[in-house]
Amino acid sequence: MNLHRRKSLRQVLRGGVAAQVLHWAGWTSLMMPSAMAGNQAEEALSDAVRTALSQALLQSGPPVPVLPTAQDRQQFDAWRNATSRTLSKWMDVAEDRQEFLNTLWYEARRAGLSLSLVLGLIEVESAFRKYAISSAGARGYMQVMPFWVHSIGDGNESALFQTQTQLRYGCIILRHMMERENGNLYFALGRYNGSRGQAAYPQAVLLAQKKWLQPVD
Repeated sequence: MNLHRRKSLRQVLRGGVAAQVLHWAGWTSLMMPSAMAGNQAEEALSDAVRTALSQALLQSGPPVPVLPTAQDRQQFDAWRNATSRTLSKWMDVAEDRQEFLNTLWYEARRAGLSLSLVLGLIEVESAFRKYAISSAGARGYMQVMPFWVHSIGDGNESALFQTQTQLRYGCIILRHMMERENGNLYFALGRYNGSRGQAAYPQAVLLAQKKWLQPVD
């Protein structure tokens, strides 16, 4: 059962998840190969879109999952425990998996994205390597291209190796791509990877997503 309905970027900024986030708000670069490393193409953004994306990066704070009810907390614990077991293939240390999954839940929900979709994308993009760098220069778990931090962020490229910053950029960019493609996930994934219209990347992500699917998704 979904805990949140999927929201557009503007809806996320206006309320819902954003309001809950406000309520809770209280390089060493390693050259590692990635499975299908990102090559996002820089596109011209309108002032309105650039402003919306920049605003979506704000509201810093610890990635505390928003769990207003006992049922929500139960579902989160079940999801994290099951996902952590699968993730142990890539991350050996339990504490690292817990921090990563807490952050992923927070940022995926904040952007109105499916948890399994984000996990599948990360598996394909970087195989869960925090310091992965592609031949095109894409960085981190979600293989974000550095031009994004200059276009909508503060210009600090090294922050893309920080877990919450990396996942926030990646989720916001993916949400933006989905809106650009009017909800067409196939084309949105291709655009995210810089391979729009080619089948290999979206098919790989959607196949990887299947192993991460859970009722809470």
